[in-house]
Parts: sequence; C-alpha cells; structure tokens
Amino acid sequence: MNSVFWTTLLPLAQGGEGGGGSFGWVSVLTIWLPIGLLFYFLLIRPQQREKRHRAEMLRAVKTNDRVITVGGICGVVANVHREADQVTLKVDETSNTKIRFTMGSIARVLTDETSSDS
Repeated sequence: MNSVFWTTLLPLAQGGEGGGGSFGWVSVLTIWLPIGLLFYFLLIRPQQREKRHRAEMLRAVKTNDRVITVGGICGVVANVHREADQVTLKVDETSNTKIRFTMGSIARVLTDETSSDS
C-alpha cells in the first residue's frame, strides 16, 4: 500500500507523469470540476437567492407592517427612515412604546397568511 502511494505521487511531484502526458490534468479535472459544480449549486447559488429575497423584503417594508426582529421582538412598523437605514417599531399598543432598529435587524415581515397560520 505504501509503495503504491509513493509510486503514484513521486512522478507528480517531479513535474510529470512519466509518459502519461496530460492524463494527470484530466484526472484532476474529472475530480475537482464536479466537486466545484456541486459546491456552487448546493452552497453559493442558494445563498445568493436568499440574499436577493431578503433585500427585496427589506425594500418592501412600509408603515403598519407587522415584523419580527432577529432578537425575536414583534412589532408594527411606525416609521421607516430609508436614508438612515432605520425603522421604528411600535411594540406595545397600550403604552405606545416605540423602539428604533436598523433595517438589517428585521428577520421577517408577517403577512396576513403568515399570522393566520400561527
């Protein structure tokens, strides 16, 4: 086992394959190209899609939307300051308590379908 390992790696380390030509590059491509494609389709592409979806959600936030922050605070949007990247949430109806958050701290916007399912 050990001799097979060294006889395979020694020609590659010396810069050639000893008569095999470009077979070393073909084998590298046949291994790494599918791994790279799998990595792209399973990790990078879904992450880009999620980032695009989140940006659209934050762009669509408006007054009177029910939202949940990343900290788990539920509230109603009282004011949106797009240029300051801030949103003011009313968290208590009786005492009219308002808290200011950054737009990035909004985890999701609750719609009528979402709140009726819960």
